[in-house]
Amino acid sequence: MRVAVCQLNARDEPQENLKTAHELLRRAAAAGADLAVLPEYVDYLGPGARQPEPQPVDGEFGTFFANAARELGMWVLAGSFHEVGPDPEHTYNTSLVFDRSGALAATYRKIHLYDVEIPGRVSYLESAGVAPGTEPVVADVEGVRVGLSICYDLRFPELYRRLAIAGAEILVVPAAFMMHTGRDHWEILLRARAIENQCYVVAAGQIGDHDPGRTCFGRSMVVDPWGTVLGQAPDAVGVTVVDVDLDRLRRIRAELPSLANRRL
Repeated sequence: MRVAVCQLNARDEPQENLKTAHELLRRAAAAGADLAVLPEYVDYLGPGARQPEPQPVDGEFGTFFANAARELGMWVLAGSFHEVGPDPEHTYNTSLVFDRSGALAATYRKIHLYDVEIPGRVSYLESAGVAPGTEPVVADVEGVRVGLSICYDLRFPELYRRLAIAGAEILVVPAAFMMHTGRDHWEILLRARAIENQCYVVAAGQIGDHDPGRTCFGRSMVVDPWGTVLGQAPDAVGVTVVDVDLDRLRRIRAELPSLANRRL
């Protein structure tokens, strides 16, 4: 399977964000990707006061990426978007997966919400406007089991172990990882999730400045089950394409059977 991580700098203009995302998907398809992964919040990253109305799964956002998947003949994980939530004060942070025909194959709502207070550096309370999802999701992508997650989920290894036990061979992480944590933790956490679960990890990040005063780390990458970084995006908007070798995954699991040897 050939996978592509699409690194984006979403801002406060949804139509421009979608236009750029489509161009990245077009480049991924031209490179022969079977599956392309976009970052968290492709639809909008900007001041909360100007945030557009949330949409249902089958709204403009979902329809746009369903059409793109069908047009390009490629599986598309449309990062995440602001989905209509359980009440007027809360949205869901939701990933959608579309197959080559544009049919919706899976929906995942972010479970772990980024509530962080670092005095003098960052104050962010995602749960103030976002409701948590409750269900881990593994999608079948042409016979390959793909476990879904979003950004802050990365810090909770128990989620990824559940996905691996459920059969995941690839773990995807669309993200908008902050610069001050990303430079120290992003790669380490991605490689740890790959090693401990003996899965490929495909992580697509936002890059650069986003209003108001938010900078994302980028460095989108693909990591193999041994923890080796197979491809990493430079610090720019773009596409990085990597071939995933599922036979290598099976050899690693056979030669070092840590998943099979687990006791808990």
